[in-house]
Amino acid sequence: MEANEPNRSGIVMRGIGVSPGVAIGPVMLIQAETVSVFERPIADGAVADEIARFEEALIETRHQIREIQGALREQTHSHDASIFDAHLMVLDDRTFIDEIISGVRERKRNIEFVVQEGTEKYAGVLAAVNDDYLRERVADVRDVGKRILQNLMGSAVAKRIQIDRPHLIVAHDLSPSETACLVGEQILGFAIDLGSPTSHTAVMARALSIPAVVGLRNISVSVVTGDHILIDGNKGVLILNPTDEQLQTYDELAEARRNIEVGLQRLRTEPAITCDGHSIVLSANVEGENEIPFVQESGAQGVGLLRSEFMHLSQNRMLDEEEQTRIYRNMADALAPHPLIIRTLDIGGDKCFFNMQPFKEDNPFLGLRSIRLSLRYPDYFRQQLRAILRASVVGNIRVMYPMISGVGELDEADAYLAEAKRELEAEGVAYDRSLQRGIMVEVPSAALVAPILAAQVDFFSIGTNDLIQYTLAVDRGNERVAYLYEPTHPAVLQLIRMTVDAAHAHGIWAGVCGEMAADPLMTPLLLGFGVDELSVNPRAVPLIKDAVRALAYHDTQALAQDALGGLSVKEIRSRSRQLIESVAPELSDWLS
Repeated sequence: MEANEPNRSGIVMRGIGVSPGVAIGPVMLIQAETVSVFERPIADGAVADEIARFEEALIETRHQIREIQGALREQTHSHDASIFDAHLMVLDDRTFIDEIISGVRERKRNIEFVVQEGTEKYAGVLAAVNDDYLRERVADVRDVGKRILQNLMGSAVAKRIQIDRPHLIVAHDLSPSETACLVGEQILGFAIDLGSPTSHTAVMARALSIPAVVGLRNISVSVVTGDHILIDGNKGVLILNPTDEQLQTYDELAEARRNIEVGLQRLRTEPAITCDGHSIVLSANVEGENEIPFVQESGAQGVGLLRSEFMHLSQNRMLDEEEQTRIYRNMADALAPHPLIIRTLDIGGDKCFFNMQPFKEDNPFLGLRSIRLSLRYPDYFRQQLRAILRASVVGNIRVMYPMISGVGELDEADAYLAEAKRELEAEGVAYDRSLQRGIMVEVPSAALVAPILAAQVDFFSIGTNDLIQYTLAVDRGNERVAYLYEPTHPAVLQLIRMTVDAAHAHGIWAGVCGEMAADPLMTPLLLGFGVDELSVNPRAVPLIKDAVRALAYHDTQALAQDALGGLSVKEIRSRSRQLIESVAPELSDWLS
């Protein structure tokens, strides 16, 4: 296969855009390094030597990872080097280490073989977890295991790959350490067969403002050295050997995007109010304290969703009450007077977290997760509630329970909150006695009994990602059925409307914090349904604010009414697109 053959020019491939921007340049194809391990028996007298080799390899691996982490931190000047904390935790995980040592002693097999088996076993447990963040940790485990093996075999390399001129990196997959060793001024972008928005390649590409497209399936076998590619990280598009016409189109598009982005940034201090005077709250979704500067820069009115589990998962332990209190209070102080809405732990139960008893579930999506897990392990739940209450003296903190399916779960959660309040009162510890509490509406049952739930809480936040998934019985991570995952399905829209109407009937507000909120195409529909708040990634705040300010509320109400009147999924999307493009044509390139 030759580069730039006529029949290989202008080919368009689609993946997932995970870091915005457009990049054009020559390909550098990165081939995966493989480690061949053979099983062999060892004598009793060799066991101690094998274990000693393993311990030496752990020390060397830890040193290499810290070296990579330091170099990355210097390169990115950000917190993103902390993604290698998970690698270091694997190296300090006594369960993992002891299982390897026991395997050598009991099975009398060479350490390389036992490490490889142990790594795959550990990775297999994580791979079964129905949580994007945790599934991405499979890469951490395999990366660490591979490096341990390389050190055992004398072949580990921790240095950066030297690139003497600008290239776009193409690979089937990149391990975290491989990605870290590739960052630099000569890297124009990433195009990867595998990956997701939470992969390490995606995280680092965003940290470096480098365009990236993942999930391209077979780009690594479709290119050769000498090819040129164009990647569009906004739309998830890759063009192989772009034609002159395509290049000209993208040159014009790039200039237009630059002008639009400059204009959007000017909206930072403007209110989120429609052109006919209807205002909403525009908040941000965050995972930790380090993101607060981005929230402030975006012009968001506080944090509508703090995914509190991430600060624990990043440390592979449950932070204690003092640590949580400090983090929550620091965030609330920085955001004041705008609110900080803290979602209590939202994790699955099919892996052992924070010393919880491990268990396996055939269908974790429908199993012990979110509020159910907190209620099963109340000690951790009480600890988090106490920390939230203690930090609430700032006056702008709110608490939110995830995945409430009915009144029983809400009552049980509230009982623990009341208990935490009594404890603090007995200890003479102050807290906000008017602390607002709300629930995530993520399952159809909650939407169907929303009038009952609304009578007991201060606000609703609709988690559309799970609501769509549970309503339509579609795993959006399953490529065979992902096409059925449709936000504009009339059943989904009916549930959203029911939830908002129930909230307003009881004098409380209702927001949306799922991906629908961050898609300008959905803005007219959500406004039309009367949603009071949209909480989105800080990067999306200017886009959504522009859409809100361009729209007329009465037009969105008419669209919403029509959408519930029998229009098809396709018709609803088309009508919404027509409306947003008619009032904010500059956003057409960002529409889903």
